[in-house]
Amino acid sequence: MNKRERVTAALGGRPVDRVPASFWGHDFLREWGARGLADAMLESFRRYDWDYMKVNPRATYYAEAWGCRYQRSGDAARGPETVDFVFKSAADLEKIKPVDIGQGPFAEQLEALRLIGRGLGGEAPFIQTVFSPLAVVGRMANGDRKAIRRCMGEASQALHGALAAVAGTLAAYSRACLDAGASGIFFATVEWGTYDNATADQYREFGRPYDLRVLEAVQGAEMNVLHICRPRNMFDLLADYPVHAINWAAGEPGNPSLKEGLARLTDPPPGRAGGQARSDKAVMGGVAVATVAEGTPDEVTAEVRQALSETEGRRFLLAPGCSIPPQTPEANLLAVKNSL
Repeated sequence: MNKRERVTAALGGRPVDRVPASFWGHDFLREWGARGLADAMLESFRRYDWDYMKVNPRATYYAEAWGCRYQRSGDAARGPETVDFVFKSAADLEKIKPVDIGQGPFAEQLEALRLIGRGLGGEAPFIQTVFSPLAVVGRMANGDRKAIRRCMGEASQALHGALAAVAGTLAAYSRACLDAGASGIFFATVEWGTYDNATADQYREFGRPYDLRVLEAVQGAEMNVLHICRPRNMFDLLADYPVHAINWAAGEPGNPSLKEGLARLTDPPPGRAGGQARSDKAVMGGVAVATVAEGTPDEVTAEVRQALSETEGRRFLLAPGCSIPPQTPEANLLAVKNSL
């Protein structure tokens, strides 16, 4: 099988010659421009011979598009620092309007995708990271989750207006990512996909409708992935999203294991006529960030083998539970490939 055939088969639950794998992380020095980001992503892809690419841009680019400003750290192991942010009180929500995806950070990212597409030459699928609208509004508040939750109760109409503006922009941008050559999007709930930061009712009102607006814009893409971050994640609440695969940190407290997650996605629910499965989604993950970043090659190998055992290598793409740090040992990433 070639890489694209392998990934397509895994997403569809068909037999594969081996499980497809890919790992991703930031390059804090080079991710500030289209060429630098593209070069960093392509170099990692080639070095480890991954089967697919999850583009890993700087996490600030969404908020930058709405006027937030950041200072590069100049340190290969450390992300940027906030200089200024735009959402400092509920009154600022009224200022959050749709932005032009043909300008600024979005245009830069689209150029990076075109460069990556040319570099890959169709060899493998690649998907662009897109944060959820609620996460983007949260970044405009410099990550102040308490402020967002206050607005859910005290300024809900204004918050809905801001979320609608962001969702509309991200929907247009996600569609443009496909036009630029991407195979789909990696849709990340970031800090809002956990019950530690929101209730189910809060997410149903302020998360789900806007998430679905973005995901609807990329239906028909080759490979859309939902990433549900953090411990105590909202797996069951979000498992019906229209994506091909779900990625999460299976070893975090309160999260389903890969085996449990796959069963929840594919086993027929009690009483369903004909035994029809809940969905045909694949699962993605298997190696904890702490293990690949700080463990030994033998420990990485053990986690890979455990993941293969839990999934029996079906409907499964090997990946980290989240982005890995730049200082991740090369030997550990090589151990991933050598374990397949």
